[in-house]
Amino acid sequence: MDRVALRGLRARGYHGVFPHERAEGQTFVVDLTLGLDTRPAAADDDLAKTVHYGIVAEEVVAIVEGEPVNLIETLAERIAQACLKYDGVQEVEVGVHKPNAPITVPFDDVTVTITRSRV
Repeated sequence: MDRVALRGLRARGYHGVFPHERAEGQTFVVDLTLGLDTRPAAADDDLAKTVHYGIVAEEVVAIVEGEPVNLIETLAERIAQACLKYDGVQEVEVGVHKPNAPITVPFDDVTVTITRSRV
């Protein structure tokens, strides 16, 4: 299986369990790796035979900016399900970063990473 990756998609969302997270929002960062067979697209040099990563990126940002959820696990699942709707995408790995998570000790990042497939 081939891979198409998008790294560092950024969007402002209002996800979290605390009231201030819902009121103020914060930046979330999403990494995606889409698993698909790119041979048909490469053979014919045809965008219609692969996944249009620009459109995927826009949809992912819309999900992050959309309806708030408590958990980034839920957000990652919504993103994964949206990616699997694209023809040809057989598998997706989604990493959702919450670099400004409400943690009381110094840290660099909080990330939830999930893998989902059509199987």
